[in-house]
Amino acid sequence: MKKTTIALAALGALASGSAMAQQAGDWVVGAGWFHLSPQDSSKPLTVTSPIPSVLAGSGASVSDSDTLGLSATYFLDSHWAVEGVFGVPPKFKLNGTGTLGRVGQLGEARQWSPTILGKYFFNEGNDAFRPFVGLGATYVWYSDVKLTSNLQGALATQFHQSPFAVNTTAKLDSSFAPVINVGAAYQFDKHWGISFSVSYIPLKTKAKLTTTSVYGLPVATSEASLKLNPIVTYVSATYRF
Repeated sequence: MKKTTIALAALGALASGSAMAQQAGDWVVGAGWFHLSPQDSSKPLTVTSPIPSVLAGSGASVSDSDTLGLSATYFLDSHWAVEGVFGVPPKFKLNGTGTLGRVGQLGEARQWSPTILGKYFFNEGNDAFRPFVGLGATYVWYSDVKLTSNLQGALATQFHQSPFAVNTTAKLDSSFAPVINVGAAYQFDKHWGISFSVSYIPLKTKAKLTTTSVYGLPVATSEASLKLNPIVTYVSATYRF
């Protein structure tokens, strides 16, 4: 009787492990919190026309941002998986530094950065705790780029114009960037779990500014290069199908 009880308990444990096992064909979706922390640096604002010049000592910094994150992971086998990561585009604020520090906030923009990752999960498929590493790429573009009235006035002064006689618009370059990812997942039961990861994205962009008169005539163009290099943390609740 005792041996039968032990055997049944062992079979129950194995069945429980199999139920939690991650294997080929499994889908895991997640929703949670993204925190983006740029490790930024910038080059001075450079006037490209009509007379090329450099605004010495000028610079900019990018604020941290938080947003809702979404992810979907497909397991190729018990160790290898492909993951797509999306989210509500976060809004970043650009603040002046150096000789632009007196201007304060320069502008803001939303960043779009859908990401695809190849991931390797350590331990076995039926283990609850599984560290992982990932490598992939993201395509980044920006929308809702707005410049503050403070920057508008500063640029008008730079070009010897009345701030009421000119208008400056900006565009940020799009680009591909690699993504390096590490983290761990914990499975509570067959369906529900939690995941935490940290990603590093070597990312840079160039802001191109165009200043025109109220009549639409070009007055000047300028540009500034920014390195963003964000560290992105992602905590999510997960559900496995």
